[in-house]
Amino acid sequence: MKSKKLLISLVVILIAVISGGTYYMAQQHADQKAEQTAKNFVKIITKQQYQELPTLISSQALKRYNYDQQTLINKYTNIFHGIGAENMKASNVTITKIKSGQYSFTYKLDLTTALGKMSSLSYKGTIIKQGNDFVVNWRPELIFPHMKATDKISYSEEDAIRGKILDKNGNELATNAEFRQAGIIPKELGKGTTKEDNIKAIAKQFDITEKDIETKLNQKWVKDDLFVPLKVIDNNQIKKMAGVQYQAVDIRYYPLAEAASTMIGYTGKVTQEDLAKDSTLSADAIIGKSGLERAYDKELRGKNGGKISLINPNGKVKEVLLEAYREDGKNIQLTIDADTQLKAYDALKNATGATVIMDPKSGNLLSLVSKPSYDPNKMVRGISQKEYDAYMNNEQKPFINRFTQRFAPGSTLKTVTASVALDAGTLTTKKVRTINGLKWQKDKSWGNYFVTRVSNVPKVNLQTALIYSDNIFFAQEGLEMGEDVLRKGFNKFIFGEKLDLPFDMKPAQISNNNSFKSDILLADTAYGQGQVLMSPIQQAITYSAFANNGQVVYANLLKGQQTKTKKAVSAQSAKIIQNAMIQVVQNPNGTAHTLNGISSTLVAKTGTAELKQTQGTEGQENSFIVAFDTKKNHNFLVLSVVEDHKKVGKTATELAKPLIQDLEK
Repeated sequence: MKSKKLLISLVVILIAVISGGTYYMAQQHADQKAEQTAKNFVKIITKQQYQELPTLISSQALKRYNYDQQTLINKYTNIFHGIGAENMKASNVTITKIKSGQYSFTYKLDLTTALGKMSSLSYKGTIIKQGNDFVVNWRPELIFPHMKATDKISYSEEDAIRGKILDKNGNELATNAEFRQAGIIPKELGKGTTKEDNIKAIAKQFDITEKDIETKLNQKWVKDDLFVPLKVIDNNQIKKMAGVQYQAVDIRYYPLAEAASTMIGYTGKVTQEDLAKDSTLSADAIIGKSGLERAYDKELRGKNGGKISLINPNGKVKEVLLEAYREDGKNIQLTIDADTQLKAYDALKNATGATVIMDPKSGNLLSLVSKPSYDPNKMVRGISQKEYDAYMNNEQKPFINRFTQRFAPGSTLKTVTASVALDAGTLTTKKVRTINGLKWQKDKSWGNYFVTRVSNVPKVNLQTALIYSDNIFFAQEGLEMGEDVLRKGFNKFIFGEKLDLPFDMKPAQISNNNSFKSDILLADTAYGQGQVLMSPIQQAITYSAFANNGQVVYANLLKGQQTKTKKAVSAQSAKIIQNAMIQVVQNPNGTAHTLNGISSTLVAKTGTAELKQTQGTEGQENSFIVAFDTKKNHNFLVLSVVEDHKKVGKTATELAKPLIQDLEK
């Protein structure tokens, strides 16, 4: 009997243990499911995957606030997308059991909005059991703390005024101006064929396609009585038409148009690519797309102001969630002179090329011209496909920035070679080379390759070599001084250096590799061919050494920027080069004699770089002129290049002559 009672007791105990274990496991499983629900909810919020919310929300909670699933999705989407919410990050997520089948959870949320950051927003919610699942017992406070079902989120934004780009005298190079924008009121277009006829007439009047108009009219936000913007237009395009209205709009304006577009650039609406690179941008922001507009975009753009507020049913502000004060963009003042910029652009006429004008004493850039160019005002107003195709199909590529593009400098480099040789002692003013004929090679190892020259002058010294621009003389000088001396001398200028200028520009190079491994390449380099590459800006900076007693003066673009210099050659060598360059102008045989008579102290050096596949064939010839005046009160240095000058019919020197005459006044 005792054994039977003991057995019954053991069974009872075993059942109790099993039941307790089962209950414990069930509770542990419930805790895990509740915890997972909280984590999933927070993940959906931070990832902004609002379409997945209804799977985690109590159906009773939605009924309580007269929401259906789509209303909930729309509520979150409209609010958070409306304030430009991004980079949402949750922290301090905690889950606490209240009682069986009910839990509380809390977390903090940081996010970035179009107006700035919201930090450490504190959220609290509850999780309840619904059938076999655990769901969030949703409340409006889970959108924003303190929010009630009848509250709304108000988002107001005050756009910052973009700063201006000014020339050295305060003249506007990029500014904001009021224009007229043509748009359509859809309901005023009529119906059927009347609507079709009106759209055709509008397309013709404003030089846009009917397809573009239809696309704009089919945007999701469009309603019959809303103004649908089409295009910013000139005043002479304003015409009373069925369905068309006009509004005033402030947009970017470029007074110099094509004359400065490659330098100044233009603005435009952000793209998805822009937003991916900069999370602080709003989806409708206007930013710099090219040139200085892009380089100084943050300073010019400023910061928008505004408020994100909780509004009660009476329209009163219940709570300001975030307030940012507008900071207008800063003005950027350049060293550029607008009048000089226009004259330099016009001087190139129909040529393809570039002109750089700088003050060789201060380094201030007075003009940066690239031609052909494009009209930036068309870019900001809304360029037509026809106009854009015309730019893209132009063989001269108007979007290319030629004052930063590298060219073989040709004979303009001979002064650099000469100055290096003078400092090295391999060249003196008395040294004379005997050269016979128009072609020369070091020895038979050069095969069919010869260095050629234009004038058959038998006795050549430094001055004569620069007057006639004698390739053979400088090829021989390069070989005599050797590669090490030439490279070390060149590197005292700016070869290989990245300049402190707001443009994409590869450093000037001596050769593709660190050594020539070829006497031919060494000889060619010495007179400006070979693999030497320099942009017009880099050439102008290099030549500043001959206007400053051997000191290279680095270029400045911002007004008030401190002048930076370095020693490139001795003052004595720089003076010798300068005196020889005067003869390039004044001697009747000088390659820049076209400029004679402008000023008795004007110095110059011309250059021609021929681009051809093989020796003995004709190729494209680029023409160069560099000139400056040695007078103390004539602080200008001009470097101009004309691509394929034979097509133009004029050299860079001939085109630049009126410009130099004007600069001498």
